Amino acid sequence: METGTNKAIKTVFSGIQPSGVVTIGNYLGAMRNFVQLQHQAECYFCIVDLHALTIPQDPKELYENTLKLARIYVAAGIDPSVATIFAQSHVPAHTQFGWLMEVNSYFGELSRMTQFKDKSKKAEVVTTGLFTYPALMAADILLYQATHVPVGEDQKQHLELTRDIATRLNHRFGEEFLTVTEPYIPSRSEGGRIMSLQDPTAKMSKSDSDANGYISMMDTPDIIRNKIKRAVTDPGREVKYDPENKPGVSNLMVILSLCTGQSLDEISAKYDGYGQFKKDVAEAIIATLEPIQARVKELSEPGVIEAVLARGADRAEAVARKNLELLQSKMGLVPRFRV
Repeated sequence: METGTNKAIKTVFSGIQPSGVVTIGNYLGAMRNFVQLQHQAECYFCIVDLHALTIPQDPKELYENTLKLARIYVAAGIDPSVATIFAQSHVPAHTQFGWLMEVNSYFGELSRMTQFKDKSKKAEVVTTGLFTYPALMAADILLYQATHVPVGEDQKQHLELTRDIATRLNHRFGEEFLTVTEPYIPSRSEGGRIMSLQDPTAKMSKSDSDANGYISMMDTPDIIRNKIKRAVTDPGREVKYDPENKPGVSNLMVILSLCTGQSLDEISAKYDGYGQFKKDVAEAIIATLEPIQARVKELSEPGVIEAVLARGADRAEAVARKNLELLQSKMGLVPRFRV
């Protein structure tokens, strides 16, 4: 496991938007590792539904996707009695702390966020929430004094802003009362980046316009077989891990390795062509997803996942409220008098 520094992993925060399907890239690249991580650190796994609102959402789809993502969290092996699973909107401290982050971040800093520039070019409507999104992300992280946050390339700049704000406030008030969070980067054997099946130079994404580029956690066996059959490979027949020259095959090798536990060298030695190799990749994915899909169905009974989210919100709120009040007091806000 790699981290930004040698700082001990004590508290981890991770948030995923409920804005579409959850892919096997999300699972192999992050969630599966979180199952192990939850026993090593205090973990907060948040469904960031407020972040999803930075672009227009269909209310019914947002509602269903939020519950679906929570079910997948649990079905993947994240234990709600060990880790805290909750919806961002269920803990009001996120928006309150978010405002305090906004007034402590600078217009120039937010203007330089490359993700805002990219998304604003594609969006029909550009909201102020899309612009201030990184400040709310900083709130998500600092509310729980997270020592580490899993980040991809697209979020590194946002984490740097979070670190800058924490350092700025610590300096302003003369004490280290906010944790300066480090990135958490899984090693290749633990997860890492799973690439698109149609463009192996790009990360597998639920927002891919080509559904053949990703495998949904809820795809049927036949759909999985067809998608792997159509997956881009490379010239020649050699099954060899070479991300630069054979990105398509290398990506499928990583998926097979993570699903079966076989090393990349073992996989390379086992195949002399793509036919059986692709079939085995598909069957390994199907075998990996079957128990998760069965558990998702169990968690779809009315009220089951809602209760998980309610208990998680209570646990998160207790921690978030304490840290919110700490920052409020530092900034001179009068605490609420309770009668």
